[in-house]
Amino acid sequence: MSSSPAASEVSPIADAAPLSLCARSPHVPADRLVAEMVPPPRFDSVRFATYLPDPNQPSQTEAVRVLEGFAGGLGGAHAVAGGRRGLFGFGKAKAPKAPAGPRGVYLDGGYGVGKTHLLASLWHATPAEPALKAFGTFVELTNLVGALGFQQTVQTLSGHRLLCIDEFELDDPGDTVLVSTLLGRLVEAGVALAATSNTLPGKLGEGRFAAADFLREIQGLSAHFRTLRIDGEDYRHRGLPEAPAPYSDEQVTKAAHATPGASLDDFRHLLDHLAKVHPSRYGALTDGLTAVCLTDVQPVPDQSTALRLVVLADRLYDREVPVLASGLPFDRLFSEEMLNGGYRKKYFRAISRLTALARDAKGLVATD
Repeated sequence: MSSSPAASEVSPIADAAPLSLCARSPHVPADRLVAEMVPPPRFDSVRFATYLPDPNQPSQTEAVRVLEGFAGGLGGAHAVAGGRRGLFGFGKAKAPKAPAGPRGVYLDGGYGVGKTHLLASLWHATPAEPALKAFGTFVELTNLVGALGFQQTVQTLSGHRLLCIDEFELDDPGDTVLVSTLLGRLVEAGVALAATSNTLPGKLGEGRFAAADFLREIQGLSAHFRTLRIDGEDYRHRGLPEAPAPYSDEQVTKAAHATPGASLDDFRHLLDHLAKVHPSRYGALTDGLTAVCLTDVQPVPDQSTALRLVVLADRLYDREVPVLASGLPFDRLFSEEMLNGGYRKKYFRAISRLTALARDAKGLVATD
């Protein structure tokens, strides 16, 4: 394999060489994994008051009203006797019996109607300390189970007032059963639930709603959810986004050296490295980075590698880290077979997010 400018014989352009993702192998303690289950930085400041309902879509106003009431009712919904629980539940008092009636809300709508904004607003509005609330994507939740084990995850989350799950995945039967079982245990412990999901792979771009699919997949849990349908135009997603043209290896390398806190890696080397790091640690992998610079981007060779890249793209997008790259544009990362397969929704999302981050990186390249 030929070396890229990211790896050798680059004259120093700044006082310090760029960082490297491939040189990082973070070991994340379990308490940090749980503590980081909060809305991502781009949703730090969102609140119900900052959600602007479309006056032509009364369901949006109704969703805000219902969610504000739901949040207000969680103040004493899961009182923890004797103070906070330990990380894995040791020394905890017996959990109170879950109240009767729906203990969850499901936000049902297409792309671009503000479901994540509303979900994060619910997390912020729930009157409980952050340690008693959790927010994460479906993938992050499955990764947490992978890192801690099922029983420890149940014990860790069962003392929470609220668990918010964004982008509930309906394209992986195994993971869906795993998470449904987990949610059943948490409901028994009195944890309130809130979830969103996007349309199934075959329905992308059709503006259809996923409530029936979601309620069918979670089976016995469906009675615990109240569905809030949020109508609105799909203004963000229109198939594959057009990715900006990539830069040259020289431009990417120069920008990496000139940008304090940037990383610089050969794309193929990075894909190899991701296989050695548990996906639950991909957030820690990006700690402190101001930009990610990649040389020689090529098509992803297989589905396992592609799914790891999807998780990294999500973590970079959550943290608003711009991505500057040479090689192929990001809309050519995944093969036609992948884009037409069962995980196509994930790949569409990764392309969309990497494309947005590539646009954010435009200012890193010198124009002179």
